[in-house]
Amino acid sequence: MDLFSQFNDTPKNLLPKDGTVLYYGLVIGKNESDEYYDALLNTIEWRNDEAIIFGKRMITKRKVAWYAEKPFEYSYSNTTKTALPFTEELLELKKLIEKETQETYNSCLLNLYHDGSEGMAWHSDGEKDLKKNGAIASVTFGAERKFAFKHKESKEVVSLILQHGSLLVMKDTTQTHWLHRLPPTKKVHRPRINLTFRTIEES
Repeated sequence: MDLFSQFNDTPKNLLPKDGTVLYYGLVIGKNESDEYYDALLNTIEWRNDEAIIFGKRMITKRKVAWYAEKPFEYSYSNTTKTALPFTEELLELKKLIEKETQETYNSCLLNLYHDGSEGMAWHSDGEKDLKKNGAIASVTFGAERKFAFKHKESKEVVSLILQHGSLLVMKDTTQTHWLHRLPPTKKVHRPRINLTFRTIEES
């Protein structure tokens, strides 16, 4: 099922069962999105991502950054990152997204995909540091890319195109029952910056 159309002010749940995914469409205008894209590209402390897979240390072409209101540690793929303090642009975007979604967030994981050859394999954001069933707000700047969900049991797939300046929210039991991915494509030659605002729970 492909969902390419924009929705009205009340986004509908894109998932047929076992979770909630809301696509708000464009929440930031083109000129402002262009400005955020340039600012994030040039001011964020981007680093190549690392993962330990089958005991081997892998370095990705994709770059990442981890920011938060406190120096939270965040562990995934057998690596741990310590958050940098929110930048002015990230605080602006956090405030905007919190107002739009009526949720609160205290951290942000950023990904920089240089072109369509870089993507993300099927996975769930189920790290123990994250608030269980909490909302994850995904903001896209730059190249439009396809994004897909797959039910862990039924294998049903739902996909959509994430646009420049758009917002998507995953919450409730989505991470428990669904995988998601950013498939690689040969059609995209421009970078995409993705911000995922999250809530880290302190132990």
